Amino acid sequence: MTTAEVHEDAAVPRARARRSPADEEVVIVGAGQAGLAVSHELTRAGVAHVVLDRGRVGESWRGRWESFCAVTPNWYLSLPGRPYAGPDPDGFMPRDAIVAHLERYAEAFAAPVRSGVEVTGLVRAPGTGFRLETSDGPIAARAVVLGTGAFPRQHRPPAAATLPAGVLRLDLAAYRDPGDLPAGAVLVVGSGQSGCQVADELLRAGRDVLLSCGRAPWAARRVGGRDIVWWLHETGFLDAPLSSLPTPAARLAANVQLTGAGVDRDLHYRTLRAEGVTLLGRFLGVEGRRARFATDLAASVAWGDERRGQLMDLIRGLAAERGLPAPEIPPPPPFAGDAPTEVDLRGVGTVVFTSGFRPDYSWVRIPGALDELGFPVQRDGASTAAPGLFFIGVHFLRTRRSSSFAGAGEDAPVVARQIVARHAARA
Repeated sequence: MTTAEVHEDAAVPRARARRSPADEEVVIVGAGQAGLAVSHELTRAGVAHVVLDRGRVGESWRGRWESFCAVTPNWYLSLPGRPYAGPDPDGFMPRDAIVAHLERYAEAFAAPVRSGVEVTGLVRAPGTGFRLETSDGPIAARAVVLGTGAFPRQHRPPAAATLPAGVLRLDLAAYRDPGDLPAGAVLVVGSGQSGCQVADELLRAGRDVLLSCGRAPWAARRVGGRDIVWWLHETGFLDAPLSSLPTPAARLAANVQLTGAGVDRDLHYRTLRAEGVTLLGRFLGVEGRRARFATDLAASVAWGDERRGQLMDLIRGLAAERGLPAPEIPPPPPFAGDAPTEVDLRGVGTVVFTSGFRPDYSWVRIPGALDELGFPVQRDGASTAAPGLFFIGVHFLRTRRSSSFAGAGEDAPVVARQIVARHAARA
């Protein structure tokens, strides 16, 4: 999956790390898969650096709900120097296994991670490069790599402010388990991968579930006997650069509706409705005790069907090009778009918002470093506004896959080579 060269981690020397306040050659912010992948490559190249994280290795994964599991197969979770070699390449790692996977990776090359250090500010510092304000004091660095996650900030729609007191409202980061919620139905606002997975879990726990839907593509878990991720990889769908999108804002679109829970199980609007989830249109707000929803459910489903059709055309084309058996791809069954436009909130105990996520570099105070949507302005991970500032793990950093494990594995050597070149130029 990764173009990164495989190396023997045991032979890699440990890079130095010093307590702050201090000067550092390179500071990596974030000890998830993206930050660790860059750390691996810098360690291999002998470039001194430190990895800072507000929590522990894999902290963002630790914060997922109890039953969370990856939607990409295990073989897709390879990183530089650490291809997946477990017994179940086609399985899907649960949350705690993902964390353990990252911990083993960090231990394998003695990643210089400093846990419990939160970075609260980043500015240019003449003569030294950058100054980071941290919970452990200031740090001066010649180069900084930001690997804090593609979409760490949850977004609530403006209509969320109209919810009355007495209805528990949770962002996805605060949701853990169905048993933690008060009695009553649960309204899930947001229908991407996470929203569908949470709605499915709640329904299986015996809750009445309402799902406010938006535009999201979908696909079967397996097509022609192969996992959909294999097809997305092999067709080049995941290789698409930012320039392939109709607008930069398309980076905020939902991912393909999928689940890793269950064996070869599909999860999308039709399967959820068939199982008993009440599908609704876009959440418009609350008047009195009645939540109101748009009449756009049919249009949202039709949009997802169209995107699914485009994916299937890519799959058919690849099969024909490689002489593979033509996969059986039935058309989507008819969908009745009728849905309630009002819901009495007196029967709803909880509203869970899974309605989108945004990048969060609010602590980066470097003019021109971010665009109007908050994404880095960069080329191959290098900031175009501040030489020496780099990014990793960003959606469409280089390709559509850049925010995934495999994407970080491919982008990390590219970012690291630029840092190594800067280091060599000063030697």
